[in-house]
Amino acid sequence: MIMNLENNIKDVISKKMEDGTIEKLIGEQLEKGINKSLENLLGSYGDITKIIEGKIKEVMVSQLSSYDYSNYVIKLDYVLTEILKETALDHKKILENFKELMTDDEIPKQIKVSDIFEEYKKHVAKKVDTSDLEVVHDDCEPSYECVTVRMEVEFEEKRSWLTSSFQHAKLIFECEEDEELNLEIKISKFMDYPWGIEEQPDTSIRSLRLLDKFKIYILKLYQKRTKIEIDQEDLWDDEVQPEKEPELDFI
Repeated sequence: MIMNLENNIKDVISKKMEDGTIEKLIGEQLEKGINKSLENLLGSYGDITKIIEGKIKEVMVSQLSSYDYSNYVIKLDYVLTEILKETALDHKKILENFKELMTDDEIPKQIKVSDIFEEYKKHVAKKVDTSDLEVVHDDCEPSYECVTVRMEVEFEEKRSWLTSSFQHAKLIFECEEDEELNLEIKISKFMDYPWGIEEQPDTSIRSLRLLDKFKIYILKLYQKRTKIEIDQEDLWDDEVQPEKEPELDFI
């Protein structure tokens, strides 16, 4: 009985081997195994998918950063006007800042950090707090003492294990006599592309009302996608003259 069963099994196996059934089954299982392996590699969390996504992101960010969005200014103007009709904030200040923000004819396509520093010096001269500054008397009219300003480029050290093609740095602006005027601007570059401002300043309705001229200037550089050349890494000036004149009580 057992011998008959064994012989029957052998006969079945022989027939299946001869008609190609065994090869077909092995092929089907092998195909399933390959599909499963590819799914693991190329799925949502697969290693290859992560690499592809990373490369696509780097290229797309670079391309989108260089796109000129000026064609949408008219639409933005209309949208903001409609929003202002529904808000009780200081309309005049918001509209002035928005108008200034949308007028970018004087913003260059490329600029040096030393030129940005010159704009910062103008900003400090106009906005510096003079309450603790000494009044200088000379042959001319009395004036406040000069203040000291500085700009430094601080490069972010890249970790050896990071494979990103982006490089990051900070433009740090400081006024010794008025810390309220200190400002940090993040910049970045992709591979051999030029530097550019990395983050957009807050332009919500409430923040737009509070933006000063220098921050608007920086925001315009960001919106224009202005290329930044680091021609100086450390600049210093101790002769920035405040525009405000002393009151009669201080003279």
